[in-house]
Amino acid sequence: MRRLPCPLASRSRSAMSKLSALNSVVHSQSGLPIGPELDASPSRRPERTILRGQWVTIAPLDPAGHADALYAGTHGRDQDKLWLYLAEGPFPDRASFCAYLESRAKSDDPLSFAIVLNATGKAAGHASYMRITPEHRVIEVGNIFYTPALARSAAGTEAMYLMAKHVFEDLGYRRYEWKCNALNEASRRAALRLGFSFEGIFRQHMIQKGRSRDTAWYSMLDREWPLRKARFENWLSPENFDTAGRQRNRLSSVGLQ
Repeated sequence: MRRLPCPLASRSRSAMSKLSALNSVVHSQSGLPIGPELDASPSRRPERTILRGQWVTIAPLDPAGHADALYAGTHGRDQDKLWLYLAEGPFPDRASFCAYLESRAKSDDPLSFAIVLNATGKAAGHASYMRITPEHRVIEVGNIFYTPALARSAAGTEAMYLMAKHVFEDLGYRRYEWKCNALNEASRRAALRLGFSFEGIFRQHMIQKGRSRDTAWYSMLDREWPLRKARFENWLSPENFDTAGRQRNRLSSVGLQ
């Protein structure tokens, strides 16, 4: 019996062929396609630094200074929802949470930062640079948790803008990654809203808290950053917010080309 072609497989092969053609040159000796040559010098490793914005400051994680606000903001009524898709937590008490922060503060990969609200001086979230690979100029942002004071706010968006800008403009990375549990719809929407491109699902990628996890992969590239940066800055400009601090235009409504 003659096997009929699969339209989905044909479209996938076509898309892969087009992508490969865009990112290849012909090798002079073999005549085969190969990636273009580039400056192969490594990027800088991120350090414990401070990134200041209009609404937030990204600061090295300091358990002594940040634990109280972060514990209070992440261990309330909705703690199970907040921690469900993260590798650790929620924690049974403040002492175990502080031990978690202490281990994060000592680590160089993940390299963890607190997100501090400028208006209050209190930590309202946490994020890390991780899977840091300077020789390939690839880095990931992860371990992100936002308290209710930061979630769905301009400050939360600015935090991700500041971290991306630092990666591309100060450290010289080519690829910035975002990964999340494939069932975490909020994180997947956030990745697209922030300008990351969906790349696919790694099936049965890991076992997390005793459960199977498929992982959704997203990325942003250095050549894409100038447009993403302009999009962020247009949205974050004071003109985009009314006197009550409400956005006039959604970040998702600012087009990407």
